[in-house]
Amino acid sequence: MAKNDLKALSDSMADAVEKASSYVVTVDARRRFPATGIAYAPGLILTADHVVQRDEDIKVTLPDGAEHSAEVVGRDPGSDLCLLRIEKEPLSPAEIAASARVGQLALALGRPSSGGVQASLGIVSALSGPAHTRHGGLLSAHIRTDAIPYPGFSGGPLVDAGGKLLGLNTSGLGHGNSIAIPAELAWGIAASLAEHGSVKRGFLGIRSQPVEVSESAQKSLGRSQETGLLLIGVETESPAATAGLMVGDILVGFNGQVVSTPDQLLGLLVGEVVGSPAPVEIIRAGKAETIQITAAERSQPDPESRRSHRRRWRGRRHAFWMGPTMSHHAHRRRRRTSHGKMHNCEEPHSHHE
Repeated sequence: MAKNDLKALSDSMADAVEKASSYVVTVDARRRFPATGIAYAPGLILTADHVVQRDEDIKVTLPDGAEHSAEVVGRDPGSDLCLLRIEKEPLSPAEIAASARVGQLALALGRPSSGGVQASLGIVSALSGPAHTRHGGLLSAHIRTDAIPYPGFSGGPLVDAGGKLLGLNTSGLGHGNSIAIPAELAWGIAASLAEHGSVKRGFLGIRSQPVEVSESAQKSLGRSQETGLLLIGVETESPAATAGLMVGDILVGFNGQVVSTPDQLLGLLVGEVVGSPAPVEIIRAGKAETIQITAAERSQPDPESRRSHRRRWRGRRHAFWMGPTMSHHAHRRRRRTSHGKMHNCEEPHSHHE
């Protein structure tokens, strides 16, 4: 690369940081050092939920150094997002970029102190998803980058070479492994938080595993569908038990959508369907049936329980969790391997919804 080309690239990266810094703020809402937030809308700041460890005495410092008190509008621990409101409305919201591409340059930004915005350069190394999260959520997509997430970068933006928002950085979903929640996904969750204060996530109270659907069952169903979910467990007094679902049923559809995998079902148990009757399609004794079921809402962990959860995981190095998702009625047994690591001890290939 010619010297002038290198300088042009360097200047463009600095310009991107300068542009993006106008919507990057400091969020002071925990005992340790502050974290970062992004201007979502006039008066509203989007940040990572795990960095908001208190509901009072929250301070947001704007790019010009002005400090404002903030209040929590809503939280979604399942996606590690929290929406804050400040009294003033001086910030222009972040501008969303086109979808991220593997290999493109990306900048992770943070403003964890009064020293100004900080930046780390890398590339988008992978676009992944869906993936389970710690609190019963399911991210339909996430971005991996090799940009270094310095302390206090959680809640800050991942931006492209033009300073536009690619995603929101967080280390709260991968037990120390930083990822970015795609901007469009984060903005959609933020809209729900602004309107309702939370994101409804439901459960049925079943344990299932994928299974092939026989040709005769497909004929009874009236469509081609190779796999469904075999129910191998139904929790007592759960929505599934109340609706009459039984061990041995094969769940093939929910609320008008085909269900072939546990992730598909989990992705459908979000939003207004939670708490409202919805049709579930099953294969029972080789024949298709439709049953009405009302998914119950998962309980949201309070701030103290979230802090306790983080303390239990502190110091352990784990990959982004892809294990089974469970309702709050279920429990897990754990065992220690010869290598000293802890693993879930559950029925192989079973999933909880």
